[in-house]
Amino acid sequence: MDKLKMHSPNLTEDNIARIREMFPGCVTEARGEDGSVRLAVDFDQLRQELSSVIVEGPQERYHLNWPGKREALLTANAPIAKTLRPCREESVDFDTTKNLFIEGDNLDALKLLQETYLGKVKMIYIDPPYNTGNDFIYEDDFAEDAGEYLRRSNQVDEDGNRLAANTAANGRFHSDWLTMMYSRLRLARNLLRDDGLIFITIDDGEVASLRHCCDEIFGATNFVAQIAWEKRYTRSNNAKRFYSLKDNILVFRCSESLDIIKEKRSEKADSGYRNPDNDPRGAWITSSYVNPATKEARPNLVYGIKNPITGAIVHHPTHAWKYSQTEHKQHVAENRLYWAKDGDAEYPRLKIYLSDQTGGMVPVDVWDYKSSGTTDDGGAEIKELFGAAVFDTPKPTRLIQRILGIGTTGQGNEIIVDFFAGSCSTAAAVLQQNKEDGGNRRCISVQIAESPATGSVAEKQGFTSIAEVSKERIRRIGKKVLEDTSHENWDKDIGFRVLKIDTSNMADVYYSPDSLDKANLDLFVDNIKPDRTAEDLLFQVMLDWGVDLALPIEKKPIQGKDVFFVDGDALAACFDAHGGIDEAFVKELAKQQPLRVVFRDAGFKDSAVKINVEQIFKLLSPGTEVKSI
Repeated sequence: MDKLKMHSPNLTEDNIARIREMFPGCVTEARGEDGSVRLAVDFDQLRQELSSVIVEGPQERYHLNWPGKREALLTANAPIAKTLRPCREESVDFDTTKNLFIEGDNLDALKLLQETYLGKVKMIYIDPPYNTGNDFIYEDDFAEDAGEYLRRSNQVDEDGNRLAANTAANGRFHSDWLTMMYSRLRLARNLLRDDGLIFITIDDGEVASLRHCCDEIFGATNFVAQIAWEKRYTRSNNAKRFYSLKDNILVFRCSESLDIIKEKRSEKADSGYRNPDNDPRGAWITSSYVNPATKEARPNLVYGIKNPITGAIVHHPTHAWKYSQTEHKQHVAENRLYWAKDGDAEYPRLKIYLSDQTGGMVPVDVWDYKSSGTTDDGGAEIKELFGAAVFDTPKPTRLIQRILGIGTTGQGNEIIVDFFAGSCSTAAAVLQQNKEDGGNRRCISVQIAESPATGSVAEKQGFTSIAEVSKERIRRIGKKVLEDTSHENWDKDIGFRVLKIDTSNMADVYYSPDSLDKANLDLFVDNIKPDRTAEDLLFQVMLDWGVDLALPIEKKPIQGKDVFFVDGDALAACFDAHGGIDEAFVKELAKQQPLRVVFRDAGFKDSAVKINVEQIFKLLSPGTEVKSI
């Protein structure tokens, strides 16, 4: 039931609404004095609409602008003092898997991944929240975590229970949504390899704005395609106007170094090849020899062709041939011209052999539901795993598998990132595709720990956050994939390391060392928060040093102290905090000759040992980079 306004009409809003009806292009979005986004009149544009001559105004230029764009850029570039803390108990095959699941706000996650995965990601797929006025909770105030934001914005109570979604009045502004997306896409681009691709599903409501936004971030010349995906195949007569059967998939490349894009040949594409004449080169189809261009347009492609069966010289009355005379002579020599079964065809056709189609197919920008699945298929997959619809409108794995077939090869441990993981259809598709083609793709999934809606199926099943449902789906789909023994030639990596975004492991004193007399006090001040483990410290060091977060980790004892070795010799770390690190221990560790080594300040026996550490490594392992925390 709607509530009474209990105040007089807002005449300004009414007037703006009338102007919008007459001159839609003269009403835009702007920040109000209270910082909120609201509709406003572009008076320069309105003056031009009402004038028969060009009026003076701001210099015209082609660009996309909105209230909050500069703040989004600032936010994307601003540093954060946060870290990723490992959670073994929620992981699967923590010590061996190459996949990651990061729990937390994706803006923070993208910032934390910059050092480690800069220019290393082969493909990004995201299915961001559509700008429908409903629930997207991403806030770009990097100084507070998502929980603080939700409480501050009255979306959750003191116990963390969700109170309300974004209102339609605010959520449908383009500006808020673009601000949320812009900073994340700026950071995401940094992660892509030069030959990387990003795929983004979006509805018609924001596809135009999002494409302009991506043109600016990736470059308009790097636009690849806007795919129409048939997400449904039956209409609903409940719609007032058009009913949408499709979503859009925007595709951008990272750079022009990716020139050719192909997808794997399908069974349907190969099914048309036959070999009725027992050609020793195998199955074939034919293509027209007639050029769409006329004789006048392509006079260099006009010549007579001899029918070898009838002996007649054939000319097309109006059009040229597709191939030059040199190419034609080669086709004749290779017996590639087909004149129908009895040789009575009016014009020849060219044989195209299946054996020559080794480079895949050129993708098309319309994907039907038969080849790419529907939202109903995605929902059915979830119901099969959970027994109920714990996610709304999940993307079908078949759709993302098709995307993987274009964006990846399956070779070389290619990294795929999905920073709006949601139902984790991307992670599920990666496991399924690896199983089917023997690939070794790796997936990094990011999902905020948002509480499920009150009364939702997920809440009724006992899940405390969407991230919990996401992780459970990967666990269940992993078991299901292993049950299928039809494909055995793959690495069977169905695991994932759970890493949770948290505040830095380091206490405030670490970031303000000038407040202490380091010569006398730094060995006696613990600059690490008391609730953090040695493995917490290890992952923050890996982040800071840009070491792959999925590398194998082994813990070995050396002189009674635990030492972490990452990927053998990529990194060695000892976080002993009891002042027991002496020169004998350092010399023993140096004999391992790691590429990098890190110690905890509070672990050194005295200042003399700390001073001598670098000299010991220079002597015994000169290639080792030495640091402390």
